[in-house]
Amino acid sequence: MHVPDGFIDAPVSIAAGVAAAGAVAVSLRGARRELDERTAPLAGLVAAFIFAVQMLNFPVAAGTSGHLLGGALAAILVGPYTGVLCVSVVLLMQGVLFADGGLTALGVNVVNMAVVTVVVAYAVFRGLVKLLPDGRRSVTVAAFTGALLSVPAAAGMFTLLYALGGTTDVPLTKVFGAMVGVHVLIGVGEALITAATVGAVIAVRPDLVHGARGLSAPLKLRVGGELVDAPAAAPAAAAGLAARSTKPVWITGLVAALALAGFVSFYASASPDGLEKVAADKGIDEKVTEHAAAESPLADYSVKDVSDARLSGGLAGVIGVGATVAVGTGVFWTVRRRRGADLTAVSTAAPVA
Repeated sequence: MHVPDGFIDAPVSIAAGVAAAGAVAVSLRGARRELDERTAPLAGLVAAFIFAVQMLNFPVAAGTSGHLLGGALAAILVGPYTGVLCVSVVLLMQGVLFADGGLTALGVNVVNMAVVTVVVAYAVFRGLVKLLPDGRRSVTVAAFTGALLSVPAAAGMFTLLYALGGTTDVPLTKVFGAMVGVHVLIGVGEALITAATVGAVIAVRPDLVHGARGLSAPLKLRVGGELVDAPAAAPAAAAGLAARSTKPVWITGLVAALALAGFVSFYASASPDGLEKVAADKGIDEKVTEHAAAESPLADYSVKDVSDARLSGGLAGVIGVGATVAVGTGVFWTVRRRRGADLTAVSTAAPVA
């Protein structure tokens, strides 16, 4: 759902940019409460993983494909404020390095794909977690539902922005019906990917899943081929779990992201995604303009002057994962250090009895 330059006029694009900048500023402040020494590097990894999975377009209808937006996944894994930042970093890397999503439309894309998806998904997720029985399965179900609804919500926001500043004269009812209709289908894929990823991380390290903190459901152990409840963990054991190194998770996640972007992406669907298909069918793309980074050596997720398509796309994917994890980790470590500085300032300012 990367909106290119020319779909939305300048005044609305500027307004969306201001709104996006405000959301990022609020998220930078909120992320200080979510990030610690364990989760800061993992947040950078989440951004890189989302970048990689977004390269894997999957077919959803005849001649149409979809890809992960990632807001729900990021919010549940590392928190809603950090989730907005994760997706924003991905969109920035895609726009600057790969000419994917217009630079003048960056604010529109951040509002649609980062802010709306995170807000809707996390609100639905938290509501369902409170209603469903306390347990890991409920977290997975809530993640599925939040992700499912977040995608058509983003499509609805695009329609609203198009109503305010669309550069072509297409009836809004047609735009809304086509956008929401195809993105409901894409939402199913988003939900499956999100639920599978969240479930996999919970199975290994539930303490690293922001949305699963505080679960009281017992851990399951396999004894004699059957799953049984493990004895309740003592406080010391729980503290030991929290103190475990995150390095194995980080390495595994990075290897998975590199494999997806560097190899599996070659087999992704070549059909246009939901927005591209609707734009072509309804004439929304009549005034689209060339991307400012169209001559980038990595434009269109290929390395310039590398003739082999498989190698070119794979190298671009690997470079993208590396750049995203580097920039994302840098951002989140900076936010983490700022939190530490704030805590130090508060402690030194406290009056001594």
